[in-house]
Amino acid sequence: MDIQTVWQAYRDNIKVFLKAKVSNPDDVDDLLQEILIKTFDNLHSVQSEAKIKSWLYQVANNAIIDFYRKRGRVAQLEGEALWYQQGEESNEQALSRCIEPFINALPEDSSALLTAIDLHGQSQKQYAAEHGISYSTLKSRVQKSRERLRGLYEECCHLSLDKQGNVVDFEPKDSNCKGC
Repeated sequence: MDIQTVWQAYRDNIKVFLKAKVSNPDDVDDLLQEILIKTFDNLHSVQSEAKIKSWLYQVANNAIIDFYRKRGRVAQLEGEALWYQQGEESNEQALSRCIEPFINALPEDSSALLTAIDLHGQSQKQYAAEHGISYSTLKSRVQKSRERLRGLYEECCHLSLDKQGNVVDFEPKDSNCKGC
């Protein structure tokens, strides 16, 4: 159970496994190097030769997880540190300022419903059970409340939508409404 024998037996298979999870060949090589080092340092801790393969794949899987975690932290840091690269406010961001005031302008039952489901993320089934409403009735009420909410948006702004119904652009109808 020496490192050379183990590495010769499993290196190619581990590399194929890494290529399936990581697209950049240079990153694959770096991860393979990391796995080799971890194997060299910890191979003695494997109790049985029959467990070497599964142990190696676990080391590889953990290396992949760590790789993506590091990459995620770097991406977050770059986004915050490079504030000057951020573009204009998106349509969704601009219109999101209107959500709460518009929901509060709806009738109380619609307002409570949309606040719980759309703002606080409560499931429709859970809301229906808590309020003694049948699930199909609740779905209809949610649909109608969302239509009323859209009506409030349309009273304030001209909305341009794409084929999927997403807001592509908007323009306030009067000077009082500046995207809330």
